[in-house]
Amino acid sequence: MATVDIPVIRDNEVLIQTKAISVNPIDIKTRTGKGLFELLKDEMPLILGWDISGVVTKVGADVTSLNPGDEVFGMVNFPGHGKAYAEYVAAPANHLALKPAIISHQEAAATTLAALTAYQSIVHHAKVEKGQRVLIPAASGGVGHFAVQIAKSLGAYVIGTSSGANRDFVISLGADEHIDHQTVQFENVVTDIDMVLDTLGGTNTERALKVVKKGGTVVSIITGSSAVVADMAKEMGINCYNVSVKSSGDDMKELARLLSDGVLKAHISKTFAFDEMIEAHRQIESGRTVGKIIVTL
Repeated sequence: MATVDIPVIRDNEVLIQTKAISVNPIDIKTRTGKGLFELLKDEMPLILGWDISGVVTKVGADVTSLNPGDEVFGMVNFPGHGKAYAEYVAAPANHLALKPAIISHQEAAATTLAALTAYQSIVHHAKVEKGQRVLIPAASGGVGHFAVQIAKSLGAYVIGTSSGANRDFVISLGADEHIDHQTVQFENVVTDIDMVLDTLGGTNTERALKVVKKGGTVVSIITGSSAVVADMAKEMGINCYNVSVKSSGDDMKELARLLSDGVLKAHISKTFAFDEMIEAHRQIESGRTVGKIIVTL
């Protein structure tokens, strides 16, 4: 850990005393020279992280939506330099939402990048509607477990894949069907899908095309749609593209509403202290995290 000055906020920003941080795979990728490293490599000091929940301590001159003492959460400055791994974070006010009183800072921090990725993919990009069939591979993961709940909230029929050990968890999220990816290839048992949320990339994107109906959509969140796959999708009459999550206070407010209504719930598999950040990263690197990993301050 290093000591830096408390950030000076701009007129459109607020200063947040951080209570909880969410750790994501993009954090690890960026730390190891991938992810957003090329974008941020000249930023010094480069402070990782984008997901926070905390208390507003100061507001910028142009901010009218928030006040000191407000509890807020959000994904800050993504894609960009979030600087969330810190005791104090400067954040644009329009990247935040008020934290629902019924949830903890840990639960709020968990419901940020991963939840926004699922929400923006399903609601904005695929425009999932009631009665549609949605396939969520890796349904027990950070993005996946939110995606199941969000798709169900829209009235979709949801099929989730995971290991057999996580079957009960995926079903508890609201999934109508479960596929054990260790024993069954989903393209062998699933058909007539309206939307696949591809959280894995690689060959999984091409596999997804085999189960989606004409006019359906495959959304890949990790550039799984290469030029070759995109051409295949076009020939099949399927929408297939890559998306990247973006900071949005409006979308955070929708997530806050779903949390307040009890429709959406973050699953936190493990919580670490701030000085255990290395251990938190190692847990994410294991590739076996169910739900989310949180760091508290």
